[in-house]
Amino acid sequence: MIAIIDYGVGNLFSLKSSLAEIGAEAVVTSDEKVIAECDRIILPGVGAFEDAARKLRESGMAEVVKKEAAAGKPLLGICLGMQLMFDKGYEYGEHEGLGLIHGNVRPIADVIPEGYKIPHIGWNLLKFTKKSPLFKYIKEGDYVYFVHSYYAADCDESVIATTEYGADLTAAAANGNVYGCQFHPEKSGKVGMKILKAFVEL
Repeated sequence: MIAIIDYGVGNLFSLKSSLAEIGAEAVVTSDEKVIAECDRIILPGVGAFEDAARKLRESGMAEVVKKEAAAGKPLLGICLGMQLMFDKGYEYGEHEGLGLIHGNVRPIADVIPEGYKIPHIGWNLLKFTKKSPLFKYIKEGDYVYFVHSYYAADCDESVIATTEYGADLTAAAANGNVYGCQFHPEKSGKVGMKILKAFVEL
């Protein structure tokens, strides 16, 4: 069973539907006991870093996620959920993340050329920087779907894939049993389904 963390942020039920398509059982929950009984955790998220980080803390889910990750349970963060795993986010100020992957979340406007649209929305290819079990069913150059204005920076040792949008941006990162995808696997067609299948098998 996979716990999809419900802390008031994210398109939770489309993710649950995607997991059902690959035969994976999932529950949308904010119940600590239910999460403890699950084999894997997914932290979704859309919106602003500060608001999501506050909701995660206020719901008690921040400590639950950190505790389960420390115990070795596979954890996948998606989009803003991935960004929350880093040390800090610099979206309208400086805000604390979960510190599960070292690095900071910064505006893509700082690194992409003028004229590029923000947010970065659309299909972009993956370039692998390290071998990862998350990608065992896909190949370098496969396309996935992004929607973001911020990216994970200062984290070269953890980056497992990048994408090019006027600059090389972090597409996925990992630290032990903790994984993050800046893109949306649940919106990335067959490639995304294969990534979710790989996570389910970790």
